[in-house]
Amino acid sequence: MSKQRKKKKKAGPGKAASADKYDLYQKSVQVPDYEADFLDRVYKDEFGKSPSVLREDFCGTFAVCCEWVKKDSTRQAIGVDLDPEPLAWGREHNLSKIKPEQQERVTLLKADVREVQGTKADIVAAENFSWWIFKTRDDVKRYFKAAYDNLADEGVFVLDCMGGSDVQIEDQEDIHKYKGFKYVWEEERFDPITHDCRFHIHFRFKDGSEMSEAFTYDWRLWTLPEAREMLLETGFRQVHFYWEGTDPETGEGNDVYSKETSAPADAVWIAYIVGVK
Repeated sequence: MSKQRKKKKKAGPGKAASADKYDLYQKSVQVPDYEADFLDRVYKDEFGKSPSVLREDFCGTFAVCCEWVKKDSTRQAIGVDLDPEPLAWGREHNLSKIKPEQQERVTLLKADVREVQGTKADIVAAENFSWWIFKTRDDVKRYFKAAYDNLADEGVFVLDCMGGSDVQIEDQEDIHKYKGFKYVWEEERFDPITHDCRFHIHFRFKDGSEMSEAFTYDWRLWTLPEAREMLLETGFRQVHFYWEGTDPETGEGNDVYSKETSAPADAVWIAYIVGVK
C-alpha cells in the first residue's frame, strides 16, 4: 500500500470503459472465504458451538452468503440490501456459480436492513463500514435494535470499523496493486465537527485509463466507544473488539484479529465490533 496526495486524472476510454466495477470490487475489497471463517470463529468464541444461519446486511453482491453455504451443508444465509443492481449482479455472477442445493439455502431480501424479517440468525454481519451510512445516534440505534431482533436467542452482531489519524486527512489516496489494475481508496472529505466523511473507490489500469468514483461513500465516522455504548443501549449484553495485528516486517496489518481490551494508536486501523445477545 502506498499513501499519497490525490492526483487529478482523467478517465480514458481504454480498459476502464469495459471493466466491471463489481468484479473489481470483489477482487480488491472482499475475501469471502476469510470472512466466513472469521464469523464462524467469533460465534464459536462466544457460544462454543457452530453457527448455522448468517444474515448479511448491506450484502451487495452477497459473496459472503454464497461462501457461507458452501462451507457446510447445514448452513443457511440471508442477504439483505436495498439496491437491486448489486443483488442482480450477485445472482448472475455469484449465486449461479454454486451448486443448486447450495443456492436453495440462500435467501435474498430487497429490503431496508432496519426491518425485522426472515429466519432468526445466529450471526448478523454488517461489514465494509456499511453501518456508517446512519449519521445520528437515533438512526444507528434503530438499526442496532433491528439487528438484535433479527438474532436468535444466542447470537452475535458483527460490525467492522476503521480509524486512526490518517483516516481524518483529506485529499489523500491509498493505492493497492492487483493483477491488471490498481485499487484506489480516496479520502476526500472529513469534517471534524460532525465527523461526516466522504470516500471514493477508483480503479486504474495499465493503459492509463481510470474508472473514477466507481463507488462513493457518504458516511459519518463513528468511534469504537460510541459503537459500544449504542450496542449496550439497544440490548446487547456484551461488546467485544477484535483488533488486527501488525506484520513486524512491513509495519502494516497482518489480517490476524484477536480479542483485545486496549490497542495502540495506529495511524490507520481496522477492527471488528461484536455485540453478544
